[in-house]
Amino acid sequence: MKITSDFLIIGSGIAGLSFALRVAEQGTVAIVTKREIYETSTNYAQGGIATVFSEDDSFEAHAEDTMVAGAFLSHRDIVDLVVESGPKAIQDLINFGTDFTKNSDGEYDLTREGGHSHRRILHASDITGREIERALAAAVAKHPNITVYEYYCAVDLITEAKVKHRRVPDNRCLGAYVLDSKNKEVITFGAQVTVLATGGAGKVYLYTSNPDIASGDGVAMAYRAGAAVANMEFMQFHPTTLFHPHAKSFLISEAVRGEGAILKRADGTAFMEKYHKLKDLAPRDIVARAIDNEMKTNGDDCVFLDITHKGADYIQQRFPNIYETLMKYGVDMSKEPIPVVPAAHYLCGGVKVDNHGQTEIRNLFAIGEVSCTGLHGANRLASNSLLEGAVFGERAADKAIEVVSKETFDYPSVEPWDYGSATNSDEEVVVKHNWDEIRMSMWNYVGIVRSDKRLIRALRRIQMIQEEIADYYWDFYVTTDLLELRNLATIAELIIRCALKRKESRGLHYTIDYPQTDDIHCKHDTILRKTF
Repeated sequence: MKITSDFLIIGSGIAGLSFALRVAEQGTVAIVTKREIYETSTNYAQGGIATVFSEDDSFEAHAEDTMVAGAFLSHRDIVDLVVESGPKAIQDLINFGTDFTKNSDGEYDLTREGGHSHRRILHASDITGREIERALAAAVAKHPNITVYEYYCAVDLITEAKVKHRRVPDNRCLGAYVLDSKNKEVITFGAQVTVLATGGAGKVYLYTSNPDIASGDGVAMAYRAGAAVANMEFMQFHPTTLFHPHAKSFLISEAVRGEGAILKRADGTAFMEKYHKLKDLAPRDIVARAIDNEMKTNGDDCVFLDITHKGADYIQQRFPNIYETLMKYGVDMSKEPIPVVPAAHYLCGGVKVDNHGQTEIRNLFAIGEVSCTGLHGANRLASNSLLEGAVFGERAADKAIEVVSKETFDYPSVEPWDYGSATNSDEEVVVKHNWDEIRMSMWNYVGIVRSDKRLIRALRRIQMIQEEIADYYWDFYVTTDLLELRNLATIAELIIRCALKRKESRGLHYTIDYPQTDDIHCKHDTILRKTF
């Protein structure tokens, strides 16, 4: 079976849906999404989206905050581009029906988060991502040129080199093989332009704030196809996820600290003052390392986030979703501090792209968390992620429309998926065991604090697991679990290899072997390409 369209989008978060709505006026669009259209990292984003909306703020201030948070590894031209494109991108979201929270004066309520010098975060209560996802998905559902394929999991990209079984001088993407998870059939999706909008890779770690879908599919597929990936060593750990035996890494938004919450030890002592001048509003990498150090130094399982001084009425009004969720776990944030620990949250690296989201493979774009645009550098500034997704969704769409209108597409014959001699597996336990081992190894050896010895140990184990996965992959029919496992193993390898190449500590990458930042000899970007 083959499905063709002008534009194929893999993923359905803010970046993918923004792209879809813009290109749908110029051609047919197929959106492939691994679960329901709403099951995205965007949907789980609580805090908000950053942009310059106040007369007291400026593009220069937002750009400078981004550079500082990114440990000056961010590309200044990209930072300026995204920051200056922000207000229009936000207005487009509003035009699509996003209902951001307003204050009593009817103005948009701007909050502040860690690393920001001004209040510039627009939010929809404490469910900002859910509101953006709702508005965009509703607009997509109404558009006659857009077809959404739910429970379809991408297997691999189809490139001209893959079809011709040889290297080609100007390799281009022709679409993707995609697993129809319900019917257990691999389908060929052909398209003039293919867009990776698959989100991040938090599930490569044992503890993460990410939804289960965040298995690094887009980065792994692009790497296997020959595209460059960059800065994979920079995995952001969100400082504050709920520590509770029955909670599945529930995120406590940075906006809670933005509104005055204080991090404390078990004895009630505040500790962030000794780590950074911004104290509890320091950038995430610093706060996460501070918490990690406090837990290790004092032998505690967690630290505590205290906002009780703001009063019950304020807390319930400002953070209704967080308040209600915590109450289900027996934690009343208006009366007691919240037990929190860091967890893997956001991948600052990804598929290397230009300022329109184009990868090194022709007609293949990557937007959102799957991409490495140069915006985030060594550490993402809070609430810049949704902003990047919206801005690059539009920029990539404009370039993709230009590509489709200018190029004449002569597609080589694409063979259907070859099942070979594969059979149904009766050893699913192997998949689960390898999944658990990858995540445990990454957490123990490639986490918030690293060393070359730990990284090398992790790489050896990941390579052994990859050999097992390769045998399993070709012997049995593919399933979503197997595809995710294969991709997670690739992501783990890429993170480790990039971490080994960076001989300094900067931003989210901290190694005890090179504890200082090296501005003279450091690599600006850590780039990897697959050798064929």
